[in-house]
Amino acid sequence: MVRAIRGAITVDNNDKEEIFEATEILLKKMIEENQLIHEDLVSMIFTLTPDLNACFPAAAARKMGFDDVPLMCMSEIPVEGALKKCVRILVNTNTDKSLKEIKHIYLREAVSLRRDLAK
Repeated sequence: MVRAIRGAITVDNNDKEEIFEATEILLKKMIEENQLIHEDLVSMIFTLTPDLNACFPAAAARKMGFDDVPLMCMSEIPVEGALKKCVRILVNTNTDKSLKEIKHIYLREAVSLRRDLAK
């Protein structure tokens, strides 16, 4: 069965290295907490808030070895009052885990997006 796992993290600056580092931190945490197996990954979608455009976060995932997993980057819609400087990831994976077993990951200021799911 395919399940989707959400994650989000913020950065301080619109800087390629900072976005790459945050993407790597978030993706590693999502994989670790959900015990994901590379071969089971279906795809990953990365989004950036409109104030971030220094790089494609999917490039960070490719650098981590996910060059055989379909990756796509998009820009979030510019909603007034929305969290700024945020990188989001949606990982689609084959898994036997139930919905309740899936661990969505929210780090840094992104915890405010889903306090009910953040640890």
